[in-house]
Amino acid sequence: MRQAPDSRASRPRAIDLKLRLALRVAALAAICFIAVAAYALFDSDRVAKAKASRIAEIVARDISLQQARAQWLSVSDTSTPDLQGIAALMEPGLCIAYRDNTGAFRQGVCSGALADEIAAPGSFASLYRAIFRPGEPVSMPVLVAGSARGVAVATFDPATQIGQSWREASRLLSIMAFALAGLCVAVYAALARALRPTRAIGAGLNQLAANDLSARLPSFDLAELSAISGVFNTLAQRLQVTLAERNALTRKLLEVQDEERRHLARELHDEFGQSLSAIAAQAAAAAHTAERECPPLYEECQGISRTTAHMMETLRGALVRLRPPDVEELGLTLSLESLVASWNGFEKGRTRFEIAVIGEADDLPASVSASLYRIAQEAITNAAKHAHARHVQLRLEAGEADIVLSVEDDGEANDAGAAPKAGMGMLGMQERVVSLGGSLQFERREAGGARLVARIPTMRLEP
Repeated sequence: MRQAPDSRASRPRAIDLKLRLALRVAALAAICFIAVAAYALFDSDRVAKAKASRIAEIVARDISLQQARAQWLSVSDTSTPDLQGIAALMEPGLCIAYRDNTGAFRQGVCSGALADEIAAPGSFASLYRAIFRPGEPVSMPVLVAGSARGVAVATFDPATQIGQSWREASRLLSIMAFALAGLCVAVYAALARALRPTRAIGAGLNQLAANDLSARLPSFDLAELSAISGVFNTLAQRLQVTLAERNALTRKLLEVQDEERRHLARELHDEFGQSLSAIAAQAAAAAHTAERECPPLYEECQGISRTTAHMMETLRGALVRLRPPDVEELGLTLSLESLVASWNGFEKGRTRFEIAVIGEADDLPASVSASLYRIAQEAITNAAKHAHARHVQLRLEAGEADIVLSVEDDGEANDAGAAPKAGMGMLGMQERVVSLGGSLQFERREAGGARLVARIPTMRLEP
């Protein structure tokens, strides 16, 4: 009945599990793709340097052959070597040159870049230059008869090398981007399919939260979810058995309590009631005698009679509360109407009590009718004695699915958020409602008045 504090405002916003796992897989895959791209760049630089070294070696051998042939033909070895034959083997952006032993430049050939070569972005070019230092020359010695006659130099144009690396890296990154997007979609779809049973688990937990202990989960394909299902079903079954046993015990205790009340009512009626009747008769006789023989005592005898009459009226009210009318014989509707009529007679207009019965409420089991009568009796007593109400409305709605008993009053304004006190009989009403598998709600209005609603499932007698 107490209002639980709303913790949703302070609770951090939850992230979908499928999205979180997909993002983590995507991050891991992106790291792997970046590592592959970095390896591709390092490999591209290694290949470019290997090509330059191979071309430099070819140029050195070719020049060595040319100079050896010139020496064999007794031609001057100071003639400039011919590099045009090697130019056909050169790749775009490659430059070859020959320098003699003094370091003087003797011959050089460069191949131009491709017409459709794409220039790399400035940031990529700066990063590439800082890491790989493209354009470094590769030198190979030119040997003739075992002696050095100069060096052959091969160099890649830095801009061309960077452009080729950018073209390969951008192609690879494009492929990896599409692969990453496809991987994310595939992972999300696979997780959504694998975690689809969590919807059933959530629905089952919501049923338990709504006091529906008949909720059960099916077995799942995943071992982890199947284990959760087994624990959930065991817990729900134990809770259902425990609640049923507690409700049965509560009903038994209430039956014992009602029996004790009936026994106490009989004792009060037979012993205390008879004593009051005797006192009333003796006081009447004493008053009759005093009126003739001792007039000063007449008023004292009348006072004893009035006090006795008041005690008998109070006793009758207590007997009605302790031993209600036989609901099983009179029916719940007539018993409630009698209860309201007795309170109207007792209050004598100070508080007006009204009743409204909707539906058929006289074919309920005796225990249900007695509990509903007790709940109505306690609620009306609380409204009359503690709320200082001027108007109390009792309403009973007997539907096909459930039975709703409500008591509403226009009592004094009070703290709308305060919970009802246990001393006002709320505990007894709560126990009766819970034993019948129902729920009890109590609310106060800031403007004044309160409303109590007891809702139990409909249980009809077999015809």
